[in-house]
Amino acid sequence: MTMTRFKLPKDYDYFLKGLKEGVRAAQLRASLAVNRELVLLYWGIGRDILARQKEHGWGARIIDRLAEDLRREFPKITGFSPRNLKYMRALAEAWHDQAIVQQLVAQLPSSGSSSANPKTRSWQNMRYETSPSQWEILSTD
Repeated sequence: MTMTRFKLPKDYDYFLKGLKEGVRAAQLRASLAVNRELVLLYWGIGRDILARQKEHGWGARIIDRLAEDLRREFPKITGFSPRNLKYMRALAEAWHDQAIVQQLVAQLPSSGSSSANPKTRSWQNMRYETSPSQWEILSTD
């Protein structure tokens, strides 16, 4: 695509800079929203696994099967290994109340690594990526 040469308006660079900042700000807001939703999803998965294990005595083999089925259904999403499902369960076990989890999620940074160790209730061992196709939480597969 070739561009015809012509004299740019005086405020063009300022205008372009503003547009770029707007795009970056929207990307950041989208990333934060995705991070929040995925952490809440993972907490919910962990809560549901924990509840069924308590109610029905489900064991590790069910977690293995869930991991297999989730990976088959969502092949482009990482993070559904048996180990990660156990981490999700540990997250839900450490924080029983969804309101507390929502408060913690609201404090997540927008990108890079942040963390949460359900055993110590600190945010030091949870990893997440801001690319929607590469979500991993609490561990890597």
